[in-house]
Amino acid sequence: MGRFWGIASAALLALAACTAAPTAAVPPEISISVVAENLDAPWAVGLAPDGRIFVAERSGTVRVVRNDILVNEPWLSLESARGGEAGLLGLAIDPGFAQNHFVYVAYTYRDAGGQLRNRLVRVRDDAETQKGVVDKVLLDGVLGSANHDGGRVKVGPDGKLYWTTGDAQRPDLAQDLSSLNGKILRLNTDGAIPPDNPFPGSPVYSYGHRNPQGLAWQPGTGRLYATEHGPTAHDEVNYIEPGKNYGWPAITGGQNREGMEAPVLHGGFDTWAPSGAAFVTVGPWAGSLLFAGLRGQSLYRLTLDAADPRRVAGFERLLSGQYGRLRDVVQASDGAIYVLTCNRDGRGSPTPNDDRLLKLAVR
Repeated sequence: MGRFWGIASAALLALAACTAAPTAAVPPEISISVVAENLDAPWAVGLAPDGRIFVAERSGTVRVVRNDILVNEPWLSLESARGGEAGLLGLAIDPGFAQNHFVYVAYTYRDAGGQLRNRLVRVRDDAETQKGVVDKVLLDGVLGSANHDGGRVKVGPDGKLYWTTGDAQRPDLAQDLSSLNGKILRLNTDGAIPPDNPFPGSPVYSYGHRNPQGLAWQPGTGRLYATEHGPTAHDEVNYIEPGKNYGWPAITGGQNREGMEAPVLHGGFDTWAPSGAAFVTVGPWAGSLLFAGLRGQSLYRLTLDAADPRRVAGFERLLSGQYGRLRDVVQASDGAIYVLTCNRDGRGSPTPNDDRLLKLAVR
């Protein structure tokens, strides 16, 4: 397969699990401002209803931006094991934050024997100090590694907590339902296993994943999509259904095998290294899926058919190379889109004042 720069036909894009490389263009209606800078390899961003912006840094800290000013002291500090792709990774704000003050955080640590593990915790925002306090460990002991830790945490429209885990560089674990690696996990927000999970008594929601780093639900339909790093390119966007097997390591890219799900879209030999994802709900891009690209150094916009969850209607590449590696993307209720750069993660080429939290206004 070759690279396709500038796809001329929507019909080509409509093919399920097609290989595609997007056109490189930055529409003139996008204006960009810097909200915060000098962040330390930020991994996730969350928007609180009181206007605060929470940013997870791989070093083990969660920072807060208040009134467009980065607060000097961390909101939370954890003893995470940073290195490679490990560290403090996922962060999600509870939809009921105004009442319960809960934030969910996933991070890598070393156990007593020195083995890397991943842990998911619930953190409470203390009303007096406005600092984070660990309230409860929700899930612990997931095998960690210098690479392939997954790490994305989101609360779904069903009120459940979702956590992506990587295969910890052991591909066999992705197909092993007794392992929590190479999975998308689903929990109640108190850590209990929902009774309607596809595998009774297990937090596993889907399996056969290599290194999934993005989760997003389509407005109106509630369909879940995930971004996933492939081996030597062949990165994926998958439509996630409960109990389904997404094939790693048996199939990659557009390959097919009975009982395994091929991606909605994959990148062929064009490496995206996709991370955080979000559906746009208001503005000119409403209905589009945005996802951040690390190696691809772009923000990707994917349009899906409203009736067919596997039909791609359009795909384009934005901000190509302008800000280096991009890690996460979210949209605020006012339509503003926030994007994290990730150039200080050991794989980028940081410029002065990296890393940054960018704010995009699309008109």
